[in-house]
Amino acid sequence: MMAAPLAPVSANFFWKQPDFSGPPVRGDEPGVSAAPLPGATPAELRAMVVWNLRSALNVAALQCQFDPTLLTRNQYNHMLDNHKAELAAAYQTLSGYFTRRHKKAGASHLDAYGTRTYSSFSAVGLPQFNFCATAARIGREALFARRGQLHLVAEQRLTTLRNSLTRRLAEQQFTYAPPYFTPLPVPLEEACRKKGRNGRCRT
Repeated sequence: MMAAPLAPVSANFFWKQPDFSGPPVRGDEPGVSAAPLPGATPAELRAMVVWNLRSALNVAALQCQFDPTLLTRNQYNHMLDNHKAELAAAYQTLSGYFTRRHKKAGASHLDAYGTRTYSSFSAVGLPQFNFCATAARIGREALFARRGQLHLVAEQRLTTLRNSLTRRLAEQQFTYAPPYFTPLPVPLEEACRKKGRNGRCRT
């Protein structure tokens, strides 16, 4: 019997990650959120931290598909299902905060808050490489956290996610002098969009 030909293997994520660890947070520390919540109660701060974690893992699910072995999309989708009650409660708490602060304009402020939070986790190049590796690891932790305890993962790991976006650190197993290390290119589909309606994409 002839063996079936080998199919091409998708890229694997081989990477000794820098240490981006940071202290646990309450939610009112500088730099924890791109959109702080002035006057928030402890419960509202907890909801904010949970929602920042959800936003980060959502961005990772979309931006880190250059390597399917990271499983960021699957982890995120299953995390939503496993922690749907706690995530729904966090959203309602945040909605209550903006209603309390802005009355009838609360819904629009909540939308703006969400947009700003999601955007704050977007990255290209080396920060994207770091962020995706970090989000994949933390996504697994979030997925398997006990129900009702997602906030504990968020409080412990949000600083780590933020650090992965702000510290431009490269591969830690080997050291290379420039130009031997180059950041990830802009995703092809994004480059194609920038060429315009009649532009051509080249690989």
